[in-house]
Amino acid sequence: MRSTDRLFQIIQILRRTPRAVTAVAIAEELEVSRRTVYRDIADLIGRRVPIRGTAGLGYTLDDDYEMRPLALSADETEALALGAQWVSRHPDQALARLALDALSKIRLSLPESSRTVLEQPALGVRSIATAPGATLDTTCLRQAIRRWRVVTFSYRALDGKISQRHVWPILLGYDDTRCLLIAWCEERAALRHFRLERMSHIEILDRRPAKRRTDMLRHWHAQRESAMDAWNRNV
Repeated sequence: MRSTDRLFQIIQILRRTPRAVTAVAIAEELEVSRRTVYRDIADLIGRRVPIRGTAGLGYTLDDDYEMRPLALSADETEALALGAQWVSRHPDQALARLALDALSKIRLSLPESSRTVLEQPALGVRSIATAPGATLDTTCLRQAIRRWRVVTFSYRALDGKISQRHVWPILLGYDDTRCLLIAWCEERAALRHFRLERMSHIEILDRRPAKRRTDMLRHWHAQRESAMDAWNRNV
């Protein structure tokens, strides 16, 4: 690992941990010696990075410290580029455009010497085979989730029956070709998964769900884990 990458990693370790982190713990994570960590900490302090602490007791980073934007290592850049590639090929065209825009911003923000990672990537994703005209647009639903508002829409079931739904939109889930809205359905009084291509006349209401989104996310995770446990007991 280059010394510059190591310095950024030390900042990341201190940033994500609210308590003091010892040089031993940092050295183990970075697979370097304690002497190297002490030298790097001194280097960072010399660069006016607000690190507090002493050898043996541990180090902390001031909460208000802001690292310069997009200080990305080559590995981090590749990871972001791989994710952007996948999103850019998904039928959700609005999200695909956003992924390409973000990738362009990342490229322009990188030093000239680091742009090779994006221009000649070492990682790639396979093409996604989609049905002709199978495009999605989750802009409205993403706004509803961020604003935490009730959404209403018409939903076409497998048998073709149309029903009107009022839901609390919790999360959008993706696979290669589909998008699912995970939501609490007021009509069914239960969590439901809705396929986006079967939804129409989507409207955001000026009404907040009765519970917080964090509580509903926790409820969904608990139900998902219970379902997986039941499945595992019966295989």
